[in-house]
Amino acid sequence: MTQLSPKAAETLERWLQDPSIDETTKQELRGLENDPQELEERFYRDLEFGTGGLRGVIGAGSNRMNRYTIARATQGFANFILEQHKGEGRPSVVIAHDSRRFSPEFALETALVLAGNGIEAYLYPSLRSTPQLSFSVRHLGATGGVVITASHNPPEYNGYKVYNSQGGQLVPDEAEKVISYIFNIDSFNAVKRADKEEAEAAGLLHWLGEKEDEAYTDTVAAVSVGKSDIAGGLGSKFKIVYTPLHGTGNLPVRSVLKKIGFTDVLVVPEQEQPDSEFSTVKSPNPEEREAFTLAIKLGEELGADLLIGTDPDADRMGAVVRDPEGKFVVLSGNQSGALMIHYYLSRLQELGKLPSNGAVVKTIVTSEMGAAVASHYGATVFNTLTGFKYIGEKMTQFEASGDYTYLFGYEESYGYLAGNYARDKDAVLASMLIAEAGAYYKAQGKTLYEVLQELYAQFGYFLESLESRTLKGKDGVAQIQGIMTDWRQSPPKEIAGIAVSEVLDYSLGLDGLPKENVLKYLLADGSWVCLRPSGTEPKIKVYFAVRGESLEDAKSKVAALTGEVMERVDGGSN
Repeated sequence: MTQLSPKAAETLERWLQDPSIDETTKQELRGLENDPQELEERFYRDLEFGTGGLRGVIGAGSNRMNRYTIARATQGFANFILEQHKGEGRPSVVIAHDSRRFSPEFALETALVLAGNGIEAYLYPSLRSTPQLSFSVRHLGATGGVVITASHNPPEYNGYKVYNSQGGQLVPDEAEKVISYIFNIDSFNAVKRADKEEAEAAGLLHWLGEKEDEAYTDTVAAVSVGKSDIAGGLGSKFKIVYTPLHGTGNLPVRSVLKKIGFTDVLVVPEQEQPDSEFSTVKSPNPEEREAFTLAIKLGEELGADLLIGTDPDADRMGAVVRDPEGKFVVLSGNQSGALMIHYYLSRLQELGKLPSNGAVVKTIVTSEMGAAVASHYGATVFNTLTGFKYIGEKMTQFEASGDYTYLFGYEESYGYLAGNYARDKDAVLASMLIAEAGAYYKAQGKTLYEVLQELYAQFGYFLESLESRTLKGKDGVAQIQGIMTDWRQSPPKEIAGIAVSEVLDYSLGLDGLPKENVLKYLLADGSWVCLRPSGTEPKIKVYFAVRGESLEDAKSKVAALTGEVMERVDGGSN
């Protein structure tokens, strides 16, 4: 124990002495007595809110996901709600969970702590998607929401995302207030928790189900701009292979596709059922080609036109299309976004429904290609920090002011939303739109890949790349901070022979955005490089973007930038 830092040793002792912590948990911690490094990792800090809320490895400890850290966070959230909504009647919170380890238990724990504080909990009894949670908060007029998920993280992770009354994840000023309430809870004895049966009898615990499911899928289907074409025959001539990657997307994605008229949808059987171990993939992440291995195999056997994959909580969607040789190509998030913007806005224009004050919102690390496409259709493009909560915040501002009509929002990390029904990215909606686009262009004799090439020819050969380095634990946090400090204090004057024209340090609060630890280097030829520590994983992410004269030119530029930048990053992380 003597090797522990004072902070870790003090927090560990508090856990061992706290009478409200069960003996099994204490035994787990005592069993680590001869592993001070592991104890240090578990107690050197409390789990922090990042771009995705609370997220961490499951286990005992203040820096782990467990019923106690969940209960403490919920008590803090409850205190925040009761203070913010004083005198406004009984507040309510909607709760959903995905297919991860302990997700049902953590969701129920959340509900019972809220009920213990006199806050009505509306709980989904089985797995539901994150976007459905966002929709349900708005649909039910709730005060807030919580979803238990760790998105596409490895199986040992789980998470806790908090939503406001608009259905959006907490933005920094809200999160800081919740965090301050959480930090004021010194003992788990301070957590108020109701008994399940008593909460139900008192009208403080309600169970949601099919009625709410139907309301959600109907609302998503209503965003369709091609339903009449799909239902009129295109939907039976377009073969889709879909994988939910063992997560929550299976039922809602299939339901929405069926509602708008797709009749030839096949689910990858090995990945259809929920599985907390995600046993058929290295990572349940549709950003990675490996996650589509089984879908590609099935797609080749069946002659599919399009492959779709969604992550465990169904807020991210990846698409795989055929190239001119008939081989399957995984689209990047930027490519899928540009295709959907082009399809959605062009169809709105054809239908006479494209507003004159339309807005498209993207993040500062997302490609400019989608922005160019959006501008072509007369939309105003807005940039936000990374995290869909900021896009959701813009949506709410537009709704309040009426200055702009929200059309589409997206992130390079496979998150998209059209329609005004939610405040978070929705893989169910994105699955519908990319399938619609594929069927629409197939009827014109084009593949989505060919349409993408047309967009390149029209708007320029935009190409992006992402490199990330995983640096786990306390040492990893220090390494990531060291890299950011190095680049901040000694910015490059040129990269790959191209002059750096401007350095954007978002920790200073640029362009009216909240302060965030992000560095972006704009180059003289229009390329850019961006360094950003992940808010949800122990990673530093480095983004690259270029615009070339041809695809080959763009690839060459990306390779040159990546080689030089990552050599310095890796040198700083060793």
